[in-house]
Amino acid sequence: MAEEKPSLHIDTDWKKQAQEEKKRLVEDEARKAKESAPAASATIPGSPQAPARPGATATRGRPEIPAANFATLVQSILTQILYYLGDLTSRGGEPNVNLDMAKHQIDILGVLEEKTRNNITEEEKQLLDSALYETRMRYVSVASQFT
Repeated sequence: MAEEKPSLHIDTDWKKQAQEEKKRLVEDEARKAKESAPAASATIPGSPQAPARPGATATRGRPEIPAANFATLVQSILTQILYYLGDLTSRGGEPNVNLDMAKHQIDILGVLEEKTRNNITEEEKQLLDSALYETRMRYVSVASQFT
């Protein structure tokens, strides 16, 4: 028996198909960009076609950025407090308990309450009062576990 040497067979058809598909995708993207460019430049601020919130932009696969207002500020600080109390973690991470930073953030909410007294709506006042009460109670609960 004679040994056959392995031969190398290169299929170039798939390369050609991949190149053609890539070219088609680039052309489609260019066409879509051309079509959307005039529509975007024709948008008038305040019109129904304009974004609902100033500064809010939607990007591919990402949610819109929330409006910059009092409620968002309170919720942002509240999120930091919950993180430092170990209630929130980064993906796959261990809870991070830092009582000093949690207390600092709670104090910031307290300063916000002082500085905005008689200058916020009833709804905003309730949000701030609730955030302060809940975070203070949670702080006491977590701190008692470490003493």
